[in-house]
Amino acid sequence: MDFTGRHVVITGGTGALGRAVVGTLIKAGAQCHVSYLHEAEAQSFPHKQNVTLHAVGDLADQAAVDAFYGAVPKLWASIHLAGGFAAQSVVDTDKAKLMQQVDTNFVACFLCCRAAVKAMGHNGGRIVNVAARPALEWRSGSGMVAYASSKAAVAAMTVALAEEVAKDGILVNAVAPSTMDTPANRKAMPNADFAAWPKVEEVAATIAFLASPDNAVTRGGIVPVYGKS
Repeated sequence: MDFTGRHVVITGGTGALGRAVVGTLIKAGAQCHVSYLHEAEAQSFPHKQNVTLHAVGDLADQAAVDAFYGAVPKLWASIHLAGGFAAQSVVDTDKAKLMQQVDTNFVACFLCCRAAVKAMGHNGGRIVNVAARPALEWRSGSGMVAYASSKAAVAAMTVALAEEVAKDGILVNAVAPSTMDTPANRKAMPNADFAAWPKVEEVAATIAFLASPDNAVTRGGIVPVYGKS
């Protein structure tokens, strides 16, 4: 994959999956623009010398998102990894907690997609979102109904948007990971079979392909990246 000279936005790029995605894109020659929320994220980011970091703040804030994308020249691809997970029963999820999941996972993704489409215009490009396994397998969302619902909305939006912007040469897809092999997930589930979990580098490779010029035909896909789990 050759991203030489191509500008790519990565939200959530300072996280575990984000670092793998950014590393993959840098090796492919991309000029990466990575958003962050807290200064500590920027300071500890291992690729900070090779990317442009943007202090964006709340990605559910339309003005902040529009300003971020307005600072990126000739946008080729927009990869939306930012999000949040909450596992709670429905009776323990009040409206505030529900809206937090909706804002963090769906609204932020929607606004970034909107800004990316505006920036790309009729010049073509690629958009990659992140859904989740419960977005495809609804029963697996038991115990995390708000999260599963917000990610299902991301999946539905991805397919609808892909149809809307295909005429402009913009191909929109999403990946749907199961539990990924990250230090945080290992700590949270110490007795799990880590070998069965998809590695962030493997998920990053799928994302990079979908965002690349090599992807000439795939659109409207919600690609399962489950590993062996």
